[in-house]
Amino acid sequence: MPLSTHHLRASIAVSDIQRAVAFYEGRLGLRPLRSGPSADIAGGSRVYGSGGVAALNVYQSVTAGKSPATLATWYVDDIERIVDELASAGVGFIRYDQLDHDARGITARAGGGRIAWFQDPDGNTFAVESDV
Repeated sequence: MPLSTHHLRASIAVSDIQRAVAFYEGRLGLRPLRSGPSADIAGGSRVYGSGGVAALNVYQSVTAGKSPATLATWYVDDIERIVDELASAGVGFIRYDQLDHDARGITARAGGGRIAWFQDPDGNTFAVESDV
């Protein structure tokens, strides 16, 4: 059965769900669609909507922050505005030594467009990306 016809949701492990809720809701402005257990932790997970669909599952786990790779990317129309709003909410942006970044932390994306990276409190890496 092909997977291309099915909805995909990213799942992000965090070490402390309450600290994650403060970040994902308080700093990123995501709104939970529902909460539930994570393993034996009552209320240990949240499902957040983005772009009109359930898009991000955040759950408490001992595996939190184990990947250095970008785990999810938000595709935005106005990257400067989004980066400024996130920075105003206390989100810090990553600057990689091998890339040139502007004052906001935005860099040219391979193939065109621009991208900026940030991390949650567990070191999970995310990006905002724009085609212009």
